[in-house]
Amino acid sequence: MLELRNISYEVNEDQKEIGILKNINLKIEDRFVAITGPNGGGKSTLAKIISGIYRPTFGQILLDGEDITDLNITERARKGISFAFQQPVRFKGITVKDLITLAAGKKISTQEACAYLSEVGLCAADYINREVNASLSGGELKRIEIAMIIARGTKLSVFDEPEAGIDLWSFNNLIHVFEKLHEDVQGSILIISHQERILNIADKIVVIANGEITEVGTKEKVLPKLLCGSESCRFYSAE
Repeated sequence: MLELRNISYEVNEDQKEIGILKNINLKIEDRFVAITGPNGGGKSTLAKIISGIYRPTFGQILLDGEDITDLNITERARKGISFAFQQPVRFKGITVKDLITLAAGKKISTQEACAYLSEVGLCAADYINREVNASLSGGELKRIEIAMIIARGTKLSVFDEPEAGIDLWSFNNLIHVFEKLHEDVQGSILIISHQERILNIADKIVVIANGEITEVGTKEKVLPKLLCGSESCRFYSAE
C-alpha cells in the first residue's frame, strides 16, 4: 500500500512560492485507482512525486509502511514502483526484446518475452526483434511500455495520461489492455486520465483540482458527478 501524508509541492516563480499541491492525504491500496481533474490541477505533478521524479516540499510518502520520501526514481523502482511517461522514450539500436528483458531484471527467453507482448495485444513475431525507434507508433510504444511493466511485476504501476497523443484505434486497444490488467494485476495500478472508459474500470476515483483532493470514492459515487454537465464537470472527456 502507498500512503501520502500531508503532501505539498511548491515552485518558485518570480521570487514567489506557488503552491502546486496542497496537503494531499491519500491511501492507494485498491487494484485500480484513477486520478482525474481539470488541466493544471496537479495530477501529473502528483504522479511524478509518487514515482520519485519530483520531491515534495512538505509531507511524507510511505510504501508498505516504509518511508520512501527521500528516495529517487531509481531507488523507488527497486522498491517496486513503475512509472510510464505520457510520451514513451525511443531507443535507437535497442530491440523490443532487449527492453522487456531489462524490465524483467533477469535473462528471459524469446518465448517469455513474446508472452508479455501477447498480453498487450501485439503479435510477438512482428515486434520482438524490432528496434524501439521512429518506425513504431505512439500506440505501439505505449503497449510495449505496458508489457515492460507487466514483466517487472511491481507493487505499484503509475501511468500518466496513457491516452495522450494516440489515435482512436490505438486508444481502443489500450482500453482492452487496461481491462485485462485490471483482471490479472497482482499489485496496484494508478492512472492519470480524463477518459470515461478508463475511469469506468477503476475501483477508486480521485479528483484533484487546484492542487487539492476534492473527491474520493468508487466510480459509482464519483462518475455521475463528473458526468453532470455543469461547468465544474467540463474538464472531463467521455471520448
